[in-house]
Amino acid sequence: MVGQQNGFDRRVLGSLEAAPSRIPVVLGGCGTGRTVLLQRLRERLGPTTAQYIDVERCATTPERFLQAVVSASPLASQGAERQPASAREAFDMLLAFLDTARAPGGEPCTFMLDEVLELRTFESFPGLRHVLRDLLEALAASANHFVLTTRYVARAHRLLRDTTSRFEVIHIPALLPADVTDLLAPHFDGYEQMPTDDRDYLARAVQALTDGRAVYVHAIGETMADMGRTSDPVSALTALLSPDGALNHWCRFCYELRLHRARGYGALKAILDVLAEEEPLTLTEISHRLHRTPGSTKDYLSWLEDVDLVTSRQKRYSFTDPVLRLWVRLHCHPMPPSDELVAREVQQYALGRLPHPEAAPALAYAGVDATADERKSWGIIEID
Repeated sequence: MVGQQNGFDRRVLGSLEAAPSRIPVVLGGCGTGRTVLLQRLRERLGPTTAQYIDVERCATTPERFLQAVVSASPLASQGAERQPASAREAFDMLLAFLDTARAPGGEPCTFMLDEVLELRTFESFPGLRHVLRDLLEALAASANHFVLTTRYVARAHRLLRDTTSRFEVIHIPALLPADVTDLLAPHFDGYEQMPTDDRDYLARAVQALTDGRAVYVHAIGETMADMGRTSDPVSALTALLSPDGALNHWCRFCYELRLHRARGYGALKAILDVLAEEEPLTLTEISHRLHRTPGSTKDYLSWLEDVDLVTSRQKRYSFTDPVLRLWVRLHCHPMPPSDELVAREVQQYALGRLPHPEAAPALAYAGVDATADERKSWGIIEID
């Protein structure tokens, strides 16, 4: 992770330090590391010259958001302390603050707006029909520096389609096996003393199981360490997706959050259930299973794409996040899944994703009875 992290940070910093400076817009799904990136940048730039703002947590009303941002700011400003007379005036004062605030010595400062598209909620207030458009226009004209992030990739691309060239879209890349090795190392004593082939295979296996998402890699590493089974990511994933597991709660949060940001809540859940059973599927195949017309099904699918829950490739639809698909298979039912069902589904998932076909049977033993000789016979990582 260190190499990719440094390279990605340098790319974002390069946008900020260009002449004239650009505005990086960092896009990535749930658990890909957007917030951690901003925290690293703030630490690097210094707390007196940069302000981090978690928009998702404090975007309530324009008036209270302005108050929260200004009161928490380490930056010098003028005129933001007076009380606004309306929601529109509060938003205009926010834009003025973002433009005129300065670091010590009067130098331009940096604002980091995490989950910036949440400001769209202000559009329900009088006089604020085009909040995001007005925001982008103000940022593009400012001498200050900005970094924006969002988990909603499709919406961000649509919003930025007609903006100036000052905005630079940067996608957070999936973790590579070498990055996974760096993330796993702090969780285990003696990790670096593992045989190189075993360590490399474990990194490739975890990368495949998690689709390279940092939050899943961290969770599997911590769980393997807690279980004392440092070469058994399948058992770790099984525990994490059980009814009491951490990834059960994380996936439920991401699932509900995105659905509540979309239209057609119930119908969208039904389509996700269909795709959890089988993917990829065409529009016609989904409409038949849903017992709806192709026209209405097309609308539902477009709303799912709008919040990045599904992806279309060659007119065939599938989940964007494979772990979330596994969670839907397990948990979107009238009763919580049994331990046996979780183990069976995770093993089936692992068999379809592990990096080498000959290695899959050994990891498939995770959570089931097998002798040490049986596990060793595959010639890869031993699962204790």
